[in-house]
This record gives sequence, C-alpha cells and structure tokens, in this order.
Amino acid sequence: MDDIPLSWLFTVLFILILCSAFFSSSETGMMALNRYRVKHLKAGGNKGAAKALRLLARPDRLIGLILIGNNLVNIAAASLATLIFVRMYGDAGYLIATPVLTIVILLFAEVTPKTYAALHPERIAFPAAYVLGPLQKFFFPLVWLVNQISNALIKRMGGDPEMQHDQPLSFDELKLLVQESGSHVQRKRRSMLMNVLELENVEVDDIMIPRNEIYAIDINADQQAIYEQIRASEYTRVLLYRDELDDLVGMLHLRSTSRFIIPCDDEDSGNLVRIDKRAMIESAHEPYFVPEGTPLHTQLFNFQHEKRRIGIVVDEYGVVLGLITIDDILEEIVGNYTTNFAEQFADVTDTGDGSFVITGSATIRDINRQLDWSLPTEGPKTLNGLILEQLESFPDAPGASLQIDEYYFEVLEIQDNRINVVKAKVSH
Repeated sequence: MDDIPLSWLFTVLFILILCSAFFSSSETGMMALNRYRVKHLKAGGNKGAAKALRLLARPDRLIGLILIGNNLVNIAAASLATLIFVRMYGDAGYLIATPVLTIVILLFAEVTPKTYAALHPERIAFPAAYVLGPLQKFFFPLVWLVNQISNALIKRMGGDPEMQHDQPLSFDELKLLVQESGSHVQRKRRSMLMNVLELENVEVDDIMIPRNEIYAIDINADQQAIYEQIRASEYTRVLLYRDELDDLVGMLHLRSTSRFIIPCDDEDSGNLVRIDKRAMIESAHEPYFVPEGTPLHTQLFNFQHEKRRIGIVVDEYGVVLGLITIDDILEEIVGNYTTNFAEQFADVTDTGDGSFVITGSATIRDINRQLDWSLPTEGPKTLNGLILEQLESFPDAPGASLQIDEYYFEVLEIQDNRINVVKAKVSH
C-alpha cells in the first residue's frame, strides 16, 4: 500500500464518500416517496417509478441492501482515511483521521444528501432504483441472511415483518389529503371533493324544503283555484294532496296539463277552462318517500337507482316533513347552480351595522355557511326551531331576545305560531 500514490488513495476515498452519499440519499428518497403518486406515475409509463415500486414491495430487503452497502463503503472509507493520514503525519494520523472523516461523512455523505433526498425524493429514488435493482440481485445471499436474522429479532419483539406496509387511506386521511393538496388541486375542485366526502355527515333533514314551504295543490280545491296555482307555479313538478298534505295523491308534471285542462267558454261563471280532476289524478306519478335521517350520499344513490328526482321526507309515522330533490344534493357538492323565484328572496340580509335580519325558516347550515358562523346543528334544522328550543316556550310577542354561545338574537316578527323574522349579530 506504501507504493500507491496519495493522489490515487484520495481518489478512491472520494469515490467511497460518493457511494456513501448515494446509499444515504437512496434510503431517504425511497422512504419519502408518495406511494400513491408513484403508482400514478407508473400507470403513466414512468419506468423509474415502476422499478421503485418493485423495490418498495419488500422494504425489509431494500433497507437491508442499502445499509449493507452504506456500512461497507463507510468502513472502507474509514480504513483508507486512516492509512492516508498515517502516511502523511505518522502516528498522529490515527488521531487526525477519525474527527476529519467524521465531519466529511456527516456533511457530504449523510446530512446534505439525506436532506436533499427528503426535499426531492423522486429525483433521487427513481434514478437510484436502476442501480439498487441489480445490486439487490448481486448481494441477495447476504441481504437474505441479514433479513432472516433481523425478521427473527422483530418477531421476538412482537412485530410482524410480513405486515402490509402499503396501508389503504382511511376516510379521515383522505379528507386530510384533499385539504392539504394545496396548489395541486384548484380551490373550487378541492371544495367539491370535500363536499362529496362530507355528504355522509349530512342528512336529508338538513337540506330539505320544510313542510310549510312545499308548493302543493289540493285536489279538492275549487277548479279555478287549482288553475291559478298551476299558472303561478314556478316548478315543473308539484305535489297533489287531498285536504291535508299527509294525504298525498302523487307528483304531477305540469307538462301533462293538456290531459286535464279543457278549454271552455262558460259565460255564466266566467271560467275559460275546466279541470278534469280524475284525469289530473291519473296523470300524477306515485310519490317517492324518503325516511328522515337518510344520509345524503345514500339518498343520491337511491335517486340514481330509483330514477327519481324528487322525494318526500317522512318520519316514522308517515307524516310529511319536507321535500328533497336531486338538485339540492348536487348543490351541496358544486354550490348553487340554479336560479329560481325563491332565490330572489334572501334568507339573510346584512343591515350594514354588524347585524343581520334572518328569516325564521332559514336552515342552520345555510346560516353557518353564508355568515361563517358555528351555530349548533345537532338538533333543530331551522333558526325558528333552534330559538324555540332555547326559549322552551313560544314568545308572546316580538322583542324576545336570547343568546346562543356568542350569537345574540332578537325576535322581530311572529306569524302563524312561527318565528318569522329575527335580528342576529355576534356579541362581543
């Protein structure tokens, strides 16, 4: 060894340090890879991703290979560095080699390459896979022996080396993944994905049109009254009932009006049309009922399976609670995408002084969403119901006030045993 020029020895030492850096960065890069992104890249034809996935299928063998390689080059580098410094400084070289090589390996073979690999795992792992694959075959006997001993020790400690490492994402992890996607997914799309994932936490009761707001026609009403309701309807489908809303006849599509509205000229009554109520009932479709408490994601599939667009929400006794449409569910995902007559009358009006005038029929979910509030959604679904629950009695007259958490409410208008209008603000 004394005949080998120092320049050659330094060159070999430099190569060994580079090899140490390669193994160190490969370990960090491989372990830092996003498995789902790598699978996506593999599906797109990325060969480096495919090779990396094959290596990651047995992480025990991959780690064993990298550590064997890293220790071999580090031990060789330590021996060579000692030889170099002894030749340069005599016996003092033994003392100089250890701290110098430690600093060099830490900086150039450990900290720097591992940090870079953690920041850019794909840049390191994919090219490294082309080298690690053949090395794994070459060192397979040694890797296998090391893994057998290591796995035996792991089993003795209660671990399972055969356990599947590529665990599927849980529901909460998937939501967190969407939330943390950042600039990789547009804000609107991210919001839609989150809304889809939240569907199972929302029930039909939360977004249904309440019973008192359902537009329906009493089949036992006067013919002229029925005709005026049909003319004034903003909807293409309306419910038919007898006397009480709970006695439903069916769902009527107004495009079939030609079947039961018969033109006539009755000079005595002044009516220009006559309604054939029997034909009107025959034109109606059987109503589709939805149990209260049904999650939205379930109801969306039910609408699809039953080929329905509108459902009547009922309680356990068959009492009509409200009406749910497929459009209501879709708007929970994509936001409002329709405009209709009802939307011209906002449930929440900003007064400009920090308070809001809110209709009692406004849903708690809509108020929270529009004002970024956090009113309780566990119990009543509307503001009217929430205030009555808190008051535990019906107010005798407008002016009653109460505070729910940090929100202050004052009843402004009462109508038909309902709180019709409320003034609300955040109390400080």
